[in-house]
Amino acid sequence: MATYHIETYGCTSNRGESRAIERALRDGGHRPADGPEEADVAILNSCTVVEKTERNMLRRAEELAEETAELVVTGCMALAQGEEFREAGIDAEVLHWDEVPEHVLNGECPTHTPDTEPILDGVIGILPIARGCMSNCSYCITKFATGRVDSPSIEENVEKARALVHAGAKEIRVTGQDTGVYGWDTGDRKLPELLDRICAIDGEFRVRLGMANPGGIHGIHEELADVFARNEELYDFIHAPVQSGSDDVLEDMRRQHRVDKFREVVAALDDRLDHWTLSTDFIVGFPTESDADHEKSMDLLSEVRPEKINVTRFSKRPGTDAADMKGLGGTVKKERSKAMSELKMEVVGEAYGSMVGDEFEVLVVEEGTGDSVKCRDSAYRQIIVRNATDRGVEVGDFLTVEVTGHNTVYAFGEPTGEGQRVGGSSSPAVGSSQP
Repeated sequence: MATYHIETYGCTSNRGESRAIERALRDGGHRPADGPEEADVAILNSCTVVEKTERNMLRRAEELAEETAELVVTGCMALAQGEEFREAGIDAEVLHWDEVPEHVLNGECPTHTPDTEPILDGVIGILPIARGCMSNCSYCITKFATGRVDSPSIEENVEKARALVHAGAKEIRVTGQDTGVYGWDTGDRKLPELLDRICAIDGEFRVRLGMANPGGIHGIHEELADVFARNEELYDFIHAPVQSGSDDVLEDMRRQHRVDKFREVVAALDDRLDHWTLSTDFIVGFPTESDADHEKSMDLLSEVRPEKINVTRFSKRPGTDAADMKGLGGTVKKERSKAMSELKMEVVGEAYGSMVGDEFEVLVVEEGTGDSVKCRDSAYRQIIVRNATDRGVEVGDFLTVEVTGHNTVYAFGEPTGEGQRVGGSSSPAVGSSQP
């Protein structure tokens, strides 16, 4: 688990995004540091309102890059002028704010405490279906906190999901350290049945499946693809972190899959679904990763072309086996990270660019910056609708939008006047205090 330091500049929206980042990091088992010098990662949520502010952001980013082990820059300047940080020679990952938590997780599983309960945050319901995992990755410290998978019954999870829907949830996020191994502790692979049962609950809502390691879902990947195909409530989206395109590195990482298994999972969904999103993670600079191994990862990224990609530079976690390995130099990791991040932006930009001119049914899931709202289409791709108040668009609405443009990692949409309006919700948390 990492320690983090967050600095926020600018408007209320930036402060809200920083709170969301911190909430996700705490949910993942990470803890705040006393300052940037003590942090594993520093996060600069930037502003770009005037030229003087831009200069201040560059100067502060340069300072943080010297003070901390790793720097992530997000916020308005990162999105609008991210190239300025690179041109200034600042060693930082430049990310959209909602990519930050996954990046900081460093390839580790998210961590839930034993008393984790469903939470309703706006119209988003968080449903942890199990705790723990079945993996033993050499770089991951989370396993020490969570142990082996512990799966409540299908009936118990369905009732929690039903309570979220009744409380106003329009999107249910099925979460866990590794959702693909749900039920393994009872000798059964229960995830497909659980998803079918949740989708059968009465109401207008969508379901997003959380992280599922390729090794866990490979044994059910054909059945799982059928579940996606027959349930329109289920976002056609899967987060399957491959971590490397090299079988040798995957073996050293002690991952439960090899590249061919990952490809087979992707192929099954390609076969069943026309419009779907693959989300995956790569760790660059693992201690045993050679130049040839890195090229295999680059080739795999180019081959499968995920629509959402998290690129993380390897960092040692105390007590893990990988921490005892002789590491690669910081320059090597930086260069490999830069190369993969550039390829990532090309691949993701192509995916969102291909949406321009098409219409999509979307769910408005939360408020965005200024008078905008964030929507998700059936494949969980993010579409921003601006001037929401003037258009009468509210969180919780279902509507049809035409994609008119994109900003690499998300699209812009204009409502067409078709579809339905379903009012939003500000109900309190279910089974726990609202974060």
